[in-house]
Amino acid sequence: MVEPAISAVAGSIKDLAVQETTLLCGVIGEAGFLKDELQRLQGFLKDADTKRRSGNANATVCIRQIRDATYEAENVLQVVDYMEKRNMLKKGFVGAISRYARLPSDLITLHKVGNEIQRIRRRVREIFESTRDLEFLYQGNTELGNFHVDDESLQDHGLVLQNFEAVTVIGFDNEQKEIVEKLTEKDNKLSVVSIVGMGGAGKTTLARKICTSDKIKQHFDAIAWVTVSQKFEVVDLLKDIMKQITRGRDDGREVGQMEEIDLRNKIQAFLTEKRYLVVLDDVWTTNTWNQINRMVKVFPDANNGSRVMLTTRKIDVANHIEMPTYVHQLKLLDGEKSWELFSTKALPPYRRSLIQNIDEFEEIGRKLARKCKGLPLALAVLGGYLSRNLNLEKWSDILQGWVSTENGQMMGAILARSYSDLPNHYIKSCFLYLAVFPEDYSISVWDLIKLWIAEGFIPPITRHTREQTARMYVSDLAQRCLVQVVSRSKIHGWIEEIRIHDILRDWCVEEARYAGLVDVIDNTIGQVSSPLFVNTVLSLCKYFVAFGPYLHLPYTPKIAGHVGESSSNTMVSYRSSFQNFCDGNMFTATPNLRTLFGFELPPFSLPKLRFLRVLHVEKSSLIDFGRVISGCIHLRYLGLRECRQATLPSSIGQLLYLQTIDLRETNLRSAIPNSLWDIPTLRHVYLHNTFLTATRNCSQKELQSLHLHLLHEESTKFFRSGYMVAFLGQMTQLTTLVLKVWSMPAETIHLLTNMTFLVEVTLGVFTLLDKLPESRLLPQGLRRLLLSAETIKEDPMPILEKLPCLVVLQLRGYEGRTMFWFPRLQELYLNRFSIEEWRLEVEAMPRLSRLNLYLCRNMKQLPEGLLHLPALKELRLVRTGMNPEDDVTWKKLVGKGCKVFRL
Repeated sequence: MVEPAISAVAGSIKDLAVQETTLLCGVIGEAGFLKDELQRLQGFLKDADTKRRSGNANATVCIRQIRDATYEAENVLQVVDYMEKRNMLKKGFVGAISRYARLPSDLITLHKVGNEIQRIRRRVREIFESTRDLEFLYQGNTELGNFHVDDESLQDHGLVLQNFEAVTVIGFDNEQKEIVEKLTEKDNKLSVVSIVGMGGAGKTTLARKICTSDKIKQHFDAIAWVTVSQKFEVVDLLKDIMKQITRGRDDGREVGQMEEIDLRNKIQAFLTEKRYLVVLDDVWTTNTWNQINRMVKVFPDANNGSRVMLTTRKIDVANHIEMPTYVHQLKLLDGEKSWELFSTKALPPYRRSLIQNIDEFEEIGRKLARKCKGLPLALAVLGGYLSRNLNLEKWSDILQGWVSTENGQMMGAILARSYSDLPNHYIKSCFLYLAVFPEDYSISVWDLIKLWIAEGFIPPITRHTREQTARMYVSDLAQRCLVQVVSRSKIHGWIEEIRIHDILRDWCVEEARYAGLVDVIDNTIGQVSSPLFVNTVLSLCKYFVAFGPYLHLPYTPKIAGHVGESSSNTMVSYRSSFQNFCDGNMFTATPNLRTLFGFELPPFSLPKLRFLRVLHVEKSSLIDFGRVISGCIHLRYLGLRECRQATLPSSIGQLLYLQTIDLRETNLRSAIPNSLWDIPTLRHVYLHNTFLTATRNCSQKELQSLHLHLLHEESTKFFRSGYMVAFLGQMTQLTTLVLKVWSMPAETIHLLTNMTFLVEVTLGVFTLLDKLPESRLLPQGLRRLLLSAETIKEDPMPILEKLPCLVVLQLRGYEGRTMFWFPRLQELYLNRFSIEEWRLEVEAMPRLSRLNLYLCRNMKQLPEGLLHLPALKELRLVRTGMNPEDDVTWKKLVGKGCKVFRL
């Protein structure tokens, strides 16, 4: 499929070209004609793609030309759109003078734009002329509404938000029992349990099922899970383990900043007297194990039955381990288990009741299930596809046309069908976009949604925000088993993190390259035969992603079963992904680069990239960041995470399209520029380790999320002056507010009374918090509340218990003695809880599943009321003065199956 490569561009061209603005003058007519002609071309792409796959060289050239023309048109129309947006923001007398001063320059630019549009239109006409004799151009759908998506189309394809249950696991009962016995047997020496099986056989699924079983959670004091994959750093795995095993404990220093030797010492000290289980998922080779082995030596052997469990595709890895090892070779599912898994996906109970001829579906379904040869991934994906196509004729056609299952063709055929069945080009683009993430990368859904929106992959739909539509897309991909759900939000029930299986990702990478959406170049698997040159030098890059038009590659990728783009030795790639590319002279980009990702790069610089839409860099240093950003006037998404230091230029207000700025864990060396708050499209702001010195009226109305960590004395002074509270008080449309400052005035809490849409709030640190506003004045939709204070003077519980939607509550400085009625509360965290005796009313929190008590040194025993919490599954006691051997409630909780941790 090639449509995803330009579907988003088509939508943005439509939006730009139809604006009847005063500045566009005569250009608007030319732009409208250009839009219509491009949409005619786009209507031919489906049939052109069919011809191309059959080896038609003319079709290949035609598709490339259409793609080129589309991107060129969007670039030129963006110039006009930016000029109009800029002038519309210049209001009043000063604005009139500014517009008048710019008029000569604007007229010259418009003249150039008009000439450029005419050139592109001539190019489009040439494409028609050169392809006049190609039959496929006259067989396509030329309707201009080809890219419209409405509410009804979404509902037809089942794109509805649901609170999903955990993924069904079928066929591993015996394996689970056997492995659990090996993990919990009486042999006290540290040993390794290896699960070996082919890709898609269910190794990770089985390991997760084991780790979440009650017997394992009760047997081990600490459990950590890390994904190793083909590309990893030992220090990163150690950091991940450290975060998991010390969850809920203040380590005094950010784990992300710790060196390997410190991590080794910390982990060893923490695990010395604990029975632990560490899972190493997806270990690829014996060389990989050799590297991991130095990490495993960190794990202490206290002769208490601790275990390491790993999953691998190769038996050689398991046999290479120089420790006591049990190897479990995972079997594929038998006929009945295959049918059980397949029918669960293809014919779920809520659909069975609607099918009259269910016996016929079952007969064909059993035959299809046998064709999958017991491979769980194939069964799940095919079942997910057929659940959306309950048509006997289609099921029969698939069975009759089943190809050979040799050499991986089976999975490729199943995935191609599932992909083709996605309801529109937008969600196809969203799925292929997952190719840019590294193998086994845990993808934050919220971050992914912001990226999709910035790329233009999410269409406007009546009565839905773009974020809601994007969540529907994620839900649909999960229902089709095209992505794996890693975690869900306790607050909303939404999918919070996803991962794409290695086999699906490999297919996705290949299809994304073929479709012209993303090109992935990975030096570790030999895809790159010569250096890739761009306008600047990036040396020793660990992981780099760059997508954009006119990125010239001095080679033509060879993809099995696909026809090359061109017979020449230069390929034009609109989006490219560079991974593990370590040449010293790597990139030479044209100014048309659109999207750029970088992970763990050495210090590097970039040229001015005028048409850059997305910039996301992690754990890297971008030289002269302010200069680069000030020229990226079309930027939608700016992410710079854990990147040491950066400076936001005062001209950042010129980025009139910016939707997200994410500088988490990156130190800003200067104050936040006032012009940032003038950007009309700004929706999400994450700024850490920075400060404010002055503000003015906040004019933008789109802001949904605000995360500010103002760890600077200047910010404290600014808060105390009252200006900051007044400034924040204007942001009444916020749904998420996270505000951290050294010393927060008590009156800041009253900001909540004007922010009626708030769902998540974090405020701290208050020196003294007197009293909360009355419950009726607080946001009634509040689901997550974290308040941190040295002292909370008046017990807030009688007020907070009246919030009808509260799910997660975290308090620091709370000194109350009684908990009353919190009907929906699921998680409670009490920090520096200093009283000696705490009372819980019977059934005070019927849904509470997790309780964390931190620094409760004066508490001598657990309240008996904990025994009356029916849903309590986990209790964490951090730095408390209690002795578990003398606590009756402790023993009874353990007896009821509640997991109690003492850290």
